[in-house]
Amino acid sequence: MADLQELKELVAESCRILGKLNLTKEATGHVSARVEGTDKVLIRARGPEEEGVRFTTAHEVITVDLNGNKVEGDEGLARPQEVFIHTWIYKTRPDVQSVIHIHPPTVVLFTICNKPILPLYGAYDPAGLRIYMDGIANYRRSILISNDERGKEFAQAIGDKRVCLMRGHGITSVGRSVQEATVTAIKLNQLAEMNYQASLLGTPEPIPEEDIKAFANIGHMTTEEGRRTTGHQTSVWRFYSRLLGEPDKK
Repeated sequence: MADLQELKELVAESCRILGKLNLTKEATGHVSARVEGTDKVLIRARGPEEEGVRFTTAHEVITVDLNGNKVEGDEGLARPQEVFIHTWIYKTRPDVQSVIHIHPPTVVLFTICNKPILPLYGAYDPAGLRIYMDGIANYRRSILISNDERGKEFAQAIGDKRVCLMRGHGITSVGRSVQEATVTAIKLNQLAEMNYQASLLGTPEPIPEEDIKAFANIGHMTTEEGRRTTGHQTSVWRFYSRLLGEPDKK
């Protein structure tokens, strides 16, 4: 039970960080985590008892099964309408332990205008470049993922990628931990913000292909498993946790 409560606290903290950074609006958006060794998922709830993503507490994190049915949580809390984003990714991606769906305005603008997010920097933020290198999936429909059919369709769209842009809607990021999925969402938004600001100044120019390749085998970015939780990721999470004015959580 202690571990489950800690995971609820982690999901809630991710919500507060994303809300603090204005990466989603009002009460919309949700973070989830797989309960290891079960067919259960912890997810931020909707309903009359919620207080909005920015102010999420562990109380607002409920339990659902892989069919999207609520199995634990107060009466005033309900599953998100788009719970199927989460359940279908967990069904099809055993590597994923956390899923995040949010609505960062700058990234949504890129989906509306059919503008690609370009690799404009390398050494400025190698982790941000890595998102581009790993591939950014696209879901071309601007609809709610509100049933099994659409959940399955969306899971096919994201495939094996870490992030997916959703046209006129938002993004979904995944990770092997809540921290990883959260940092990935933040880094994607920062890359989009830089693209947007560069376009206001002039014509954005991607870094050379040879420079992109130079980052492909940097030790802290790759392992025999492909990716791992890095010291950089840990420090980024700690920074945003402290930005909330909350105790350090590893």
